[in-house]
Amino acid sequence: MSILIVGTLALDTIETPTDKAEQVLGGSATYSAFAAHSFATPIAIVAVVGRDFPEQYHQILKSIKLDLSGVEISKEHDTFAWGCQYRDNLNIRDTTFTHLNALQHFSPVVPEAFNNCQVICLGNLHPQIQSDTLSQVGDASFVACDTMNYWIQETPAELIQVLKTVDCLVINDEEALQMTDEFNLFSAARKILYLGPKSLIIKKGEHGAMLFVEDQVFIIPSFPISKVKDPTGAGDAFLGAMAGSLNYERHIGLDALKRAVVYGSTVASFCVEHIGPYELLNLTQSDITKRAKQFNGVTEWPVLSVLSPLA
Repeated sequence: MSILIVGTLALDTIETPTDKAEQVLGGSATYSAFAAHSFATPIAIVAVVGRDFPEQYHQILKSIKLDLSGVEISKEHDTFAWGCQYRDNLNIRDTTFTHLNALQHFSPVVPEAFNNCQVICLGNLHPQIQSDTLSQVGDASFVACDTMNYWIQETPAELIQVLKTVDCLVINDEEALQMTDEFNLFSAARKILYLGPKSLIIKKGEHGAMLFVEDQVFIIPSFPISKVKDPTGAGDAFLGAMAGSLNYERHIGLDALKRAVVYGSTVASFCVEHIGPYELLNLTQSDITKRAKQFNGVTEWPVLSVLSPLA
């Protein structure tokens, strides 16, 4: 069993009301791989970095035994770089810069050893890159796909072609409404599932997540965190932990997806407690299991053994 993660490796500059960090190791592939590694190996990353990518970051990636044979190193361009500034409540952020650099010329090459992996995570990239990736692999047990408002607006036809081939689309609530021109998430979910994905997860940030599979709905809150330091990468960590959970499943049905959503939310809650992805490297299965059990306690409710008509 194995996991293939296709996404970005980036150099992030993150500014919150209390902290600022520059040249942080970031990108969707980083957060997803770091989140998945506590669950399973082997994990391969398919991405591109530039001539300026620090050697220390190469060593960090190697330290958790990621397969990096699918990481292209461009000698002509710098690494994809992105910056943001969070507002006081951390629910809103403003992008301060985006430098695509080497990412503009990225063409995915899947390592041969991962042509028949268990789970594939298609990070937030151009839909054509996502399609090119899938054309290189066999039938994975589960393919999850992320996207963003830019691709929804600029490349709708290519995105719909991808959705016809994936098992799960993972997006946030704003993107779900944008994709469907709806004002209600349940109506939006029905429309998105009609486009092709077998399941849909709508992330709602601090308000939790919603799973839709055919006519079934599963909703969980976010794990209660008293101090959020940096929401960057939480959605990618969610996707990576979800992939790690599904990698253990013999059959990926509704129950497996429910477990995956809980584990995704659990690991994402660790991610937001620190700036950057580094805390995810220190997570153990014991840490995750303990918080997942706490999660269960937060959502559990007693059912009356005998229901009687209300007076």
